Amino acid sequence: MDGLPTIDYETIFQHAPVGMCVSRHRVIQQCNDALIEMFGYRREALVGQSFCLLYPTIDEFNRVGGQIAPVLSEGGRYADERIMKRASDELFWCHVCGSSLQPGDPHAAAIWSFEDISDKRMVNSQLTPREREVATMLIDGKTSKLIARQIGLSPRTVEMHRSRLMRKFSAANSSELVYRLQNIAF
Repeated sequence: MDGLPTIDYETIFQHAPVGMCVSRHRVIQQCNDALIEMFGYRREALVGQSFCLLYPTIDEFNRVGGQIAPVLSEGGRYADERIMKRASDELFWCHVCGSSLQPGDPHAAAIWSFEDISDKRMVNSQLTPREREVATMLIDGKTSKLIARQIGLSPRTVEMHRSRLMRKFSAANSSELVYRLQNIAF
């Protein structure tokens, strides 16, 4: 048609405006140009690699993987906002969505999209990985008990992290903390 390129699924995948990849057992099988640009790796450096490469720590990779599996098993889809790591070791906020191709075995095969949201939210390197995790869940409106259950801590330990966050952000109460976490770079 008049010099227009043929549009097929491969073209759509490669030129999608968000980072995308296909995974098997949390290993990247294929990725698009936007994902390569977002994370700063060459395609050859990503394909065949574990998602672990894109996380700030191995603990965060394992913890998030454990949280994703039951959600994918139940509904086949998962989404969250989390801190990821570029090839340069720069940390950034990313909106991640995934869809399992085998809901009974959620990590067996999945399609993932990644959107860099660092222009809306910056990373505060003064927070520990656990504080970032608790802060993210507080923004989502989760209670200390629910956070504790989801990440395998006691509610008292979650309250300790919340108290530290309140001190770091000079918040007088939980509502003020959530407001500051949403509106202050962290």
